[in-house]
Amino acid sequence: MKVTVVCEHNASMDSEEGKKAYPEGLGVCLKTMLEEAGHSVTLVRTDETGADALTDEIIDNTDVMFWWGHWYHLKVSDEIINKVADRALRGMGMVFLHSAHDSKMFKRLLGSSCSLKWREDGEQERLWCVDLTHPIARGLGEYVDIPHEEMYGEPFDIPTPDELVYIGWFRGGEVFRGGCVFKRGLGKLFYFNPGHETYPTYKLPAVRQLLCQACAYVAPQIPLKDKICCPHIDGFSVKD
Repeated sequence: MKVTVVCEHNASMDSEEGKKAYPEGLGVCLKTMLEEAGHSVTLVRTDETGADALTDEIIDNTDVMFWWGHWYHLKVSDEIINKVADRALRGMGMVFLHSAHDSKMFKRLLGSSCSLKWREDGEQERLWCVDLTHPIARGLGEYVDIPHEEMYGEPFDIPTPDELVYIGWFRGGEVFRGGCVFKRGLGKLFYFNPGHETYPTYKLPAVRQLLCQACAYVAPQIPLKDKICCPHIDGFSVKD
């Protein structure tokens, strides 16, 4: 499967804590995780200059796209957002990680502010599985513990998830819908809240297994090129 990892680079990643958590880079960590699962992975870096490296060729050849962002959401052009959203609605899977809840891409697909309560305390998060039969949670038991994470809490301004897989609990008492599946058009997307850039969350075996299973779950069930589009829409035909 062809997977694209869109990952922002910001100054926090160059801090002592950030380099300790991901000396190879957070994006490289995610890329390696998915390559070890057998996927062909393209890593696209975004920063204060935007996401120009996310070309039409990359978008058009992606089965599943991972999206991690934090500081530079508004730097991603509306043109790129429109192209990615169009492909997602045609069936490309998407996995949104941590602060990507505030990205233009996530808000575009969900149609809400996606605002939440947060506190950067580095405390424990326990992700309770509320659907033990769900393919994303396969083999992971009743919960997944994250030793140190940024707190995200309710209220979380999102539509009711089509499938709720995990609810996070923090030592401060907050709870959060931290593992949600949404169906949009012909595609599926998964939101997963853990993954602050100064904590090595994506190195945890359980998290890596969960994300690889999420990748498989949101993947297109039939080739995107076989999907039939309205012949009267500019640029598309029933042969696309």
